[in-house]
Amino acid sequence: MSGSPEPIDLSTQRALSDWLPGRLAAEQPSILVIGDVMLDGWWSGSIERLCREAPAPVVDLQTRESVPGGAANTAMNLAALGAKVSVAGIIGTDDAGADLRGQLAAAGIDVQHLHTHPDMVTTTKIRISSGGQVMLRLDDSARTVPADALDALAASVRAAVERQDAVLVCDYGTGVVADPVRAALTGVLAGDAAGKDRPLVVVDAHDPRAWATLQPDLVTPNALETARLLDRKLPEGQARVEAVGAESEALLNGTGARAVVVTLDRDGTVLLTSDGVRHRTWARPAAEKQASGAGDTFVAALTLARAAGLPLTASLDLAQSAADVVVHQPGTSVCSTAQLSRYLEAFADTALGEDELERQMELHRAQGQRIVLTNGCFDVLHSGHTRYLNQAKQLGDILVVALNSDDSVRRLKGAGRPINNMADRAAVVAALSCVDYVTVFDTPTATPLIKRLRPEVYAKGGDYTPEMLAETPAVEEYGGRVAILDYVAERSTTAVVDRIRGGKGAASPVN
Repeated sequence: MSGSPEPIDLSTQRALSDWLPGRLAAEQPSILVIGDVMLDGWWSGSIERLCREAPAPVVDLQTRESVPGGAANTAMNLAALGAKVSVAGIIGTDDAGADLRGQLAAAGIDVQHLHTHPDMVTTTKIRISSGGQVMLRLDDSARTVPADALDALAASVRAAVERQDAVLVCDYGTGVVADPVRAALTGVLAGDAAGKDRPLVVVDAHDPRAWATLQPDLVTPNALETARLLDRKLPEGQARVEAVGAESEALLNGTGARAVVVTLDRDGTVLLTSDGVRHRTWARPAAEKQASGAGDTFVAALTLARAAGLPLTASLDLAQSAADVVVHQPGTSVCSTAQLSRYLEAFADTALGEDELERQMELHRAQGQRIVLTNGCFDVLHSGHTRYLNQAKQLGDILVVALNSDDSVRRLKGAGRPINNMADRAAVVAALSCVDYVTVFDTPTATPLIKRLRPEVYAKGGDYTPEMLAETPAVEEYGGRVAILDYVAERSTTAVVDRIRGGKGAASPVN
């Protein structure tokens, strides 16, 4: 694993590298998770017969496992990523409650605000599977939460929130964080003493509208919850992304949030701010049928990264990577700092040669997928790069980024460049969720590579026109399309390098 560079300001870090999870963990932000804690059961066995009473399979159980779920799984993910975690909620005095409390405490999570009540049923979700396929889920939860248990949790909110860097609300509708708890939490966070910084507030709720008065920094509705917010059915695929982006104002106003991150499972996530769609992440495909809790991992990693000071767009990319880790694992699982570092490290040798890349493109075309190719130096990654690459991805299904070789960069930019060598540049670009493949070329233009791969779209960023590009004739010869994307002058690598060498700070704040 490569080491961290010299000490940096995390607020300016936009690239994902294998050292970053460890750097974030070293910050040890204090985070309170308040909401619907649960216990997930995973029971598996073999099926060889039907029962006599009905045409139903008989599962001969062979393994039983229980793990924290819901808000408790979010807390476990935060602890595994290095945060100092407290959890607040309500459980019963039943065996499930004792099991849940014990597992949280064993993970180093502060459970002093996890209230127990004899009339409360600890929420459990037991999945029964055979041969890797979930056959049935059994849910058990309280029909109503005891009023005195709610009063006790509400009374402890101020002490729970005190000295936290972030507060993460996990409201899945069981009533644990309904009034009076919601009113107490809103009052504490809105009424902090003068001069005291309000912690980062993130809301992960089935109905974020109920938390609008809290004015959260982030809300993370999924596709179904977003559809309910908008009172409309969302389309599928890219059309769903575009539909969500078009409703930015309605979602921001409806949730009262500074930013909305809509999670779209296999389609990744979309970030919405007052400026509209600002960032997109793409999920990497997974075949694990029994994976559960990726949303908990995502919001945990997102909250940790933001609480530690990472920019919002980079935090989204990191959270998407953490979710990608757990969807490849069976059951309700967590993503640790070490796992996330290994996942990001795996991109270090990801640049493909042209022969292998051509084979991969043939496979994608056989599935009806459109190829987008772009090229550049991508030396010191910045927000202009990430915005441009996200736009390029939206022009097709597969995004290939061709990097200029180190010698090629020197010929273009001078003896002092590149700042980062080819292997480092390839690893950083490949770690972005919008990028599917990275390759390297050493020719004066990308024309030879274009003629070989024949991408449906050739994308280029900058103040060009298609007529100005040497590659345009090659693209048009086979019927491809040239697309010119946004040019952001103040976000150029040259400008960034000049500021670094001149000892100057950031030109302007960027989320």
